[in-house]
Amino acid sequence: MEARDVLRNLREKNNLTQEELAERIQVTRQAVSRWETGETQPNTDTLKLLSQVFDVSINTRLGSPRQLVCQCCGMPLNEDGLISREPDGSYNEDYCKWCYTDGKFAYQSKESLSGCEYAKSRSYRGRNQTQSV
Repeated sequence: MEARDVLRNLREKNNLTQEELAERIQVTRQAVSRWETGETQPNTDTLKLLSQVFDVSINTRLGSPRQLVCQCCGMPLNEDGLISREPDGSYNEDYCKWCYTDGKFAYQSKESLSGCEYAKSRSYRGRNQTQSV
């Protein structure tokens, strides 16, 4: 789905008119209209505001153009519910919610990463695959 369609769907899902959305993020209704037609794109700061208004990651807001992966444990971040958040509630698309929460890393070293459920499952699968060969 293209970014313009995602914006329209999110706006309609939240029962907002273009005018109401424009007021929330302090732009004109015409700007929202141009984004929804694909004529223009919102700037980076506006993307962050839209992400907060709709409670979705910027990646989701843009139509999920790239596959996100936790930079700590390697978990695919294919749903917004898996993505970590900063203390202000904004998404941090670099880490899963188990490795990085509220502005802090859950694991202080690579060795302590073994506490991560995803890392454990990957390690367990690797041992099983090795043993079955």
